[in-house]
Amino acid sequence: MARSSDSTSPASAAGRRKTSSRSGGLPGVEEVVRILEEDIIFGRLKPRERLVEDVLMARLAVKRHVVRQALAELERLGVVVRERNKGSAVRDFAPQDVEAIYDVRAVLQRHAASLIPFPVAPDVVAELEAIHARHSQAVEAGDLRAVYRLNNEFHDALFAACGNPYLVATISEYAWLVHAIRSYRIADPKLLRQARDEHALMIEALRAGDRKTLMELCEQHILPSKEAYLAQERSALASRAWSAG
Repeated sequence: MARSSDSTSPASAAGRRKTSSRSGGLPGVEEVVRILEEDIIFGRLKPRERLVEDVLMARLAVKRHVVRQALAELERLGVVVRERNKGSAVRDFAPQDVEAIYDVRAVLQRHAASLIPFPVAPDVVAELEAIHARHSQAVEAGDLRAVYRLNNEFHDALFAACGNPYLVATISEYAWLVHAIRSYRIADPKLLRQARDEHALMIEALRAGDRKTLMELCEQHILPSKEAYLAQERSALASRAWSAG
């Protein structure tokens, strides 16, 4: 399963799932979860959009129980909500919830950066440099799937260096929770280049032993997706108010 940052996914940090398919080439539950994850993170499925079982069954050529199990897993991760007599939908967030969740994410990521032992082991820096090089190539090529996966891989490796797997898993879970919010960053080439440049600054801070800068970068790195989402919500609210008036 994929990892998710601005951050990471619980699948990679906690090792809970692997992407797989059933024999015969038809998607299994894990593959359906991955497909829907990408639909959300790449903005093909929007907040509040309904996830109709029959539509998903036809599109993915799977049985109803596979769709239901996949939706249940996404609901467990907080990405999807289920309402009685209405079915499942991509989760959306009130502005105050977005602020609260991102406050928690900032605290978690800053704390993880504070725990990374300095001087940083050369193999950690080398791994981050290698991931960063591939991520940079993907950004320049406009390969959004690779950008997303390598971004997650970078943050997995960075936060794993803190030595606290429970903290890493919690960071991952909160990143999963805000997939629909993070989609606003991945859709903006300027924000993707900004994220790439911030990764380079994080590596530089690790090499220099500059913990203060590293902590600030890890805290600030997640903010553009939040700000883009809130700006879109404000615009939509203003549009609805204008239409009603």
